[in-house]
Amino acid sequence: MSTTELPASHAELMDGVYRWQRHIYDLTRKYYLLGRDRLIDGLDVPHGGTVLELGCGTGRNIVLAARRYPDARFFGLDISTEMLETANTTVAREGLTDKVNLARGDATDFDAKALFGIEHFDRVFVSYSLSMIPRWENTVSAALAALAPGGSLHIVDFGQQEGLPRWFRALLRGWLRKFHVTPRASLRDVLESESQRTGATFRFRTLYRGYAYLSAIGLSK
Repeated sequence: MSTTELPASHAELMDGVYRWQRHIYDLTRKYYLLGRDRLIDGLDVPHGGTVLELGCGTGRNIVLAARRYPDARFFGLDISTEMLETANTTVAREGLTDKVNLARGDATDFDAKALFGIEHFDRVFVSYSLSMIPRWENTVSAALAALAPGGSLHIVDFGQQEGLPRWFRALLRGWLRKFHVTPRASLRDVLESESQRTGATFRFRTLYRGYAYLSAIGLSK
């Protein structure tokens, strides 16, 4: 799918949500997008490896990952032009334009070769984006298809908060709905099913009493 064929309704929705929010996004989200740094630390990117982030947002994660793995090359896509504007500014400010390549694309259906000149990646990661993508299951499938042999997909996102008080769950869900965010109750089942379909290894962790889920799917070489 080319950038001109992106689903207009969702792209416009995300641009509308983040037209102003992007300016304070990183400052405010650090308090409740938990587990992101743990995901980055667990990428274990091979020497000279390639890494793709789906739903790269403001560029916060991809910049931290580029610092963490200085000999790797990084690629990011997002459906929102507003977020990409902030991400490109962030990457340039950090002096990482030679290591990080960003493009506008739909995480559920993208052509990595057309966007980046590369088809497969050693690592693909998705941080708190599946809960915002309407056809999020397609993103999981597309991410696995973009992996090189021996590569791995890493995901962190909202859990079901099963170990937290009911009042907290209700408050959090109400707040998230304001930003069109829906924690995916079937996330584990979908990831486990996809790992079985591809013959991959599967790791799944519950963080902070169910507040967040952290998962990794690894393909065989």
